[in-house]
Amino acid sequence: MITTALTVGSAMLAQSAFAEVVYNRGNDTDPSTLDHHLTSTVSEGHLMRDLYEGLVVQDANAEIVPGVAESWEISDDGLTYTFMLREDARWSNGDPVTADDFVFAYRRIQDPATAAPYANILYPMKNAEAINTDGMDIEELGAVAIDDRTLEITLEQATPYFLELLTHQTGLPLHQASVEEHGDQYTRPGNLVSNGAYMLESFTPNDMIVMRKNPEFHDADNVAIDVVNYIPFEDRATCLRRFEAGEVLSCSDIPLEQMAYMRENLADSLRIVPYLGTYYLPVKTTKEEFSDPRVRQAISMVIDREFLAEEIWQGAMVPTHSFVPEGIGNYTEPARLPYADDDMLDREDAALALLEEAGIGEGELTIRLLYNSSENNRNTMTAIADMLGNIGINGVPEEMEGATYFNFLRSDGDFDVARAGWIGDYSDPQNFLFLHEGANLGFNYSRWANEDYDQLMRDAAAETDLDARAEILKQAETLLLEEVPVIPILYYTANSLVSPSLQGWEDNVMNVHGTRWMSISE
Repeated sequence: MITTALTVGSAMLAQSAFAEVVYNRGNDTDPSTLDHHLTSTVSEGHLMRDLYEGLVVQDANAEIVPGVAESWEISDDGLTYTFMLREDARWSNGDPVTADDFVFAYRRIQDPATAAPYANILYPMKNAEAINTDGMDIEELGAVAIDDRTLEITLEQATPYFLELLTHQTGLPLHQASVEEHGDQYTRPGNLVSNGAYMLESFTPNDMIVMRKNPEFHDADNVAIDVVNYIPFEDRATCLRRFEAGEVLSCSDIPLEQMAYMRENLADSLRIVPYLGTYYLPVKTTKEEFSDPRVRQAISMVIDREFLAEEIWQGAMVPTHSFVPEGIGNYTEPARLPYADDDMLDREDAALALLEEAGIGEGELTIRLLYNSSENNRNTMTAIADMLGNIGINGVPEEMEGATYFNFLRSDGDFDVARAGWIGDYSDPQNFLFLHEGANLGFNYSRWANEDYDQLMRDAAAETDLDARAEILKQAETLLLEEVPVIPILYYTANSLVSPSLQGWEDNVMNVHGTRWMSISE
């Protein structure tokens, strides 16, 4: 077998003793961490999907298939899941993967000391929220190892999307011995013990993350790619150039200002497909000048979403006046902002009236528009600054480097209006609406607190009738759009460049593409 992709970067210059199949894979940015309990971004999710395997996984089409669990049973009341683990599941050091590895991981993510931003994803587990927020003993978590190969998970209430939820990185196991031995250094190359199709070989920031096929993986014989090199490209145009030079076989995003060029010259590689995600603007509601919903609504009114979608994003985004994406499971039609169909000039007049009611005159408000590094984000915020100028607001775009950006938002960083995006972890409106719960400090970037909203979310969590639950969630979204602590502007599409030689990259609404399902043709 010959090497089927060019290798780049110092980590891969040495010739191996035998030819390997190497996949140079463009990723949006470097991860802020390889501790999957502290990850939150899509680019980090790509890495975790290759390094680890959960109880269940998503295949090339994003369908749920067995992972470490070879089978499972669900009790009639939907509260108890019993997973039977495969006998041949192994960690990269050869240790067996056991039910205790999942119990350890699930307890760790709920431990307040971990400060996991995504801990609430697993709140459906019995006592998880009480452990994470109220100090309940961690051993009370509803996850028990019956024996090495039997894991029992008990839920607070029936959760129709629970299996899909377990495909997220929060559901992944941890190798307890290595975590306890190395502490917060357990993710370093040489320390990290993983159970997925790949294991970590090296991590050179701003250059490359090298993963090598895990020989202990139970399905290693069917993993066709030996080495995957994740290369960060915050500048999408650079990935395009490397793709055309044959130096990478895929780009996880594209430079939309070159859309016409790509459609003409790379039509067989360009992938633009529906994606379960929303591009939105959190507004820091704890600041006096943005505490009034009328001010936030005025900002939202003057944003021309159609212009952004067609001119800035070149048709690779869809304008929206809703927060929950259309077509999501277990929902009705999403709620919409009431002025969605109004003429833009009428909206500008209404926005001026709202600002006047709020006591803000023309030229009196300056808004810093924070965004993470990317030419597409920069162009979006520059256009929004121009739109705000139409109602006398001075918009000032500010750029922040991508690797630290979301940590800044999570830690209550000082911003006025920021750029954020949310990609569904599972197809259910709860996964979008939970972001704005008052206690969700990991993702409630606006720091909005509304008890009525929180109560609706609690009511929805307790409702087992899916139709009734959908109506409660729609009430919550309606309230969100009345208060607009976050301003939805676009729905995502998944935009990628994929070489025709890369087989097994299947388009899907979740945009998940585990390397284990791929191969490289001549």
